[in-house]
Amino acid sequence: MFGWVVNDARNNVLQTAYQIQVASRLENLQNGRADVWDSGEVISDESVAVKFGGAPLQAGSVYFWQARTWNNGDPSSYSAPKAFVTGTNLLPHGTSRYPLQKTDEAPKSVIPVSQQINFLDFGRAAFGRLRLTVDSPADTTLTIRLGEVAAGNRVNQNPGGSRRFKELALPVETGLKTYVVTIPPDKRNTGKAAVKVPAYAGEVMPFRYGEIEQGEVAVATSSIVRESLHYPFADDASAFHSSSQVLNDIWELCKYSMKATSFAGVYVDGDRERIPYEADALINQKSHYAVDREYSLARFSHEYLITHPTWPTEWLLQSVMLAWNDYLFTGNLESARRCYADLKAKTLLALGDESGLISTRTGKQNKALFAALHFHGPELRDIVDWPQSGSAGVGKEQAGETDGFVFTNINTVVNAYHFHALQLMSQLAGALGEPNDAELFSRRAQQVKASFNGNLFAARRGIYVDGIGTDHASLHANMFALAFGLVPEDRQPAVVKFIESRGMACSVYGAQPLLDALYQAGAADYALDLLTTNSLRGWAHMIYAVGTTITLEAWDDQFKTNEDWNHAWGAAPANLIPFQLMGVQPVEPGWKKFQIKPQPAALSQASLTLPTIRGPIQVAFTNQPGVRFDLSLAVPANSRADVFLPATDADPHPQISLDGMHIETAKANSFVRLPEIGSGSHQVSVRYPASATAKKTQLPWLGATHSTDSPMPQAR
Repeated sequence: MFGWVVNDARNNVLQTAYQIQVASRLENLQNGRADVWDSGEVISDESVAVKFGGAPLQAGSVYFWQARTWNNGDPSSYSAPKAFVTGTNLLPHGTSRYPLQKTDEAPKSVIPVSQQINFLDFGRAAFGRLRLTVDSPADTTLTIRLGEVAAGNRVNQNPGGSRRFKELALPVETGLKTYVVTIPPDKRNTGKAAVKVPAYAGEVMPFRYGEIEQGEVAVATSSIVRESLHYPFADDASAFHSSSQVLNDIWELCKYSMKATSFAGVYVDGDRERIPYEADALINQKSHYAVDREYSLARFSHEYLITHPTWPTEWLLQSVMLAWNDYLFTGNLESARRCYADLKAKTLLALGDESGLISTRTGKQNKALFAALHFHGPELRDIVDWPQSGSAGVGKEQAGETDGFVFTNINTVVNAYHFHALQLMSQLAGALGEPNDAELFSRRAQQVKASFNGNLFAARRGIYVDGIGTDHASLHANMFALAFGLVPEDRQPAVVKFIESRGMACSVYGAQPLLDALYQAGAADYALDLLTTNSLRGWAHMIYAVGTTITLEAWDDQFKTNEDWNHAWGAAPANLIPFQLMGVQPVEPGWKKFQIKPQPAALSQASLTLPTIRGPIQVAFTNQPGVRFDLSLAVPANSRADVFLPATDADPHPQISLDGMHIETAKANSFVRLPEIGSGSHQVSVRYPASATAKKTQLPWLGATHSTDSPMPQAR
């Protein structure tokens, strides 16, 4: 399947036709001979997921292709030729992957601790191994120490929990030679269920710090390099900057975490187990999409989990969410088509009762269900959040991360996921040409929604309880209901108020649906507070207090004593910032149409470059709340945007201009909606009452006051 970025910077450009040429040799294309396939001029606006239409390709072969488009009726030149390689056999999961890459990184500092010991700091952690060149007058042995944690200018040899440390002996021969320090396999992460690092890459471990200790023979060490292992990653594909330095640092932490944790060639849960889990994969998928224009790793990981599911009920349901995101962000239905029967089973309709609600306690867990799910465990169990036990931590009464959730036969969180999976499955079925299934899933979703609101909502309190048979109401019962669209509009203020009363009473995993729910309900001020908080439960704490350079498995060691320091499910802000705060989300599959709906709260300015399959989207704003809001955007060719701008109750009809022309708009809740915007560069300005005076905005906890009358930043 082929795709391309329509290369036309004019405004309002739509592709009207395309032509693809494929050849067996580069010279053939250069000489105008497409000996494998020439599509001819095809009248179509499709520029993603376009199927190959020639004779069957040969396995293990290299082909060359180019494309041109007709834009608003005008033909373009052909693109520069690109190569692709066909696989040598049919892979079991359908999706192939690129080989892993290694990046050579020199230490940021080398500090002599003594005549025998040099301390290395690479600036941030990565999965890799050490390579160094040694000039030795005689055979000797060096002691190499690698770890994630430092103790002064030494590697911490007892970092605790699952934080990594290894001491290794490196035999050195006489003369000038280069050595790669071999990392021995660890029993904790090379078991039967673990994903193994490919043999061609060599075993790795996560480390930031190192020591090189000489023995009795003095040697000269040079060219010290960390070979960092990762999936191909374009560091410059995305960018974000705002008036909050805290938010900028959080973005960089989470973006880098996507690259650093891709070392296994599949999304895994960190270094302790190296096992894929659906919940980890979902946050990883969304965050990876937000920072790089790369989709194969997410698709492979999703398809792997189809046949290697884990035990939590909610996480099986997330396979449907993974499949929907794959289609929504790429426009490619082939993976969903291959996995369709499996995805139908993952909706867990088999666990439902006459009300439509599902239960792992009263539903039929049997061999037939387990076979359909490819599940080999003894039973499915509800999880809500993780860990479910452990230290209560600061500001919490209950142990664990579930906010005291009371598990009953019919649980609120599980059924919120079930409803969402049914909704998405209905849309997938419709896209795949299965109208009967689409109608079935839609009907069941509406049944679940009615039963959910009829049985799990405490009307007197205005909030949702944890399940049928308990009056306990947790953060989780309410945030999942709100995140998945189960809360009627008139109930949302009370639910949001309750959510705000609970604080961040969830794990780093739970923070994703919590922030999604808040932004979807328009509670942007509180959402920004949580994103940038310097409390124990926040990403700033990870950076400034803990000192990690890859997101953690938990907010702090006290919440999970064996937590990894390299867990991508802690990196939700990588997608929350572009998709929610900046408000850029796909509306139609493959970004054919998308929305821009910024919720700046107290931010005085921000700019974003978001990679998409149709090309980068650029958005920048300056914000004087209640006074003016200026937005610049660049929409890729062959796509369209719906733009929503902040509105105030004090001025429901602000003055709005688009590219210098006054326009009329309609107000919807706290936003005004502009007419559909085509491709190219655009400037939008919103002016509130003329009597409003410019003011300064106090940003969250960082303490810096930023003027809101700074010039408009340029989208990068």
